[in-house]
Amino acid sequence: MTVVDFTAFTSRLASASGELILPFFRTSLSIDNKKQNGEFDPVTEADRAAEAVMRRMIKASFPKHGIVGEEFGEENTDADYVWVLDPIDGTKSFISGLPIWGTLIALLHKGTPVFGMMHQPYIGERFTGDNGSARYSGPSGERKLMARRCKSLSEATLFTTSPRLMSEADRAIFERVQNEVRLSRYGGDCYAYCMLASGNLDLVVETELKSYDVAALVPIITGAGGIITTWDGKPAHNGGRIVAAGDKRVHEAALKILNG
Repeated sequence: MTVVDFTAFTSRLASASGELILPFFRTSLSIDNKKQNGEFDPVTEADRAAEAVMRRMIKASFPKHGIVGEEFGEENTDADYVWVLDPIDGTKSFISGLPIWGTLIALLHKGTPVFGMMHQPYIGERFTGDNGSARYSGPSGERKLMARRCKSLSEATLFTTSPRLMSEADRAIFERVQNEVRLSRYGGDCYAYCMLASGNLDLVVETELKSYDVAALVPIITGAGGIITTWDGKPAHNGGRIVAAGDKRVHEAALKILNG
């Protein structure tokens, strides 16, 4: 199967999941908390319904493929091809009515992400990448994605979803990076990474990510000419402490501080 074929099938997954998610957005919906230790990690009926339909479609079309999903766990992960799903990345934004969430769909081949999509059904945007190129489609049309050049941290725009999601030690390290950039903003979840691939910002620094939070974003950022790794410079698709940049000079400068 070619990447084009995967693109078409992934588009069907995105459309089916979006149709189930949108009726719940900006409505009164039931919210469960996946953590019981005083932390808040929400999950909704929309999350579960969207992942369930994608799983059914994958099993029907590719019964030998594996699946990893945020809501329903792992199946057949030793397969050559494994789909990694996050039905709503940014559930906290979703339940707050903010359209900076998205559905993340990644395809791994022998452990490496070879295709990724971020679908924002409320706005009607899709960001896709295959490591070699990346594209946008949405209300403003279709175009190739290209991360922008930025020669130094002092000229960079930095995003993180929230420093409160970091440990105290990691937050202190993050603040050292934040002190060096021109502009720092919070929020965005997966949307921030796609804005990096679009050339609208320069750096994203986060921690505590899972594979389903980031695997789909790797081919998009790489395809747009950016770079995404863990804080210690290793492949990012398994999650952990993540740093993404549009320019390798900014990435290298951030790594020096993060590992300082």
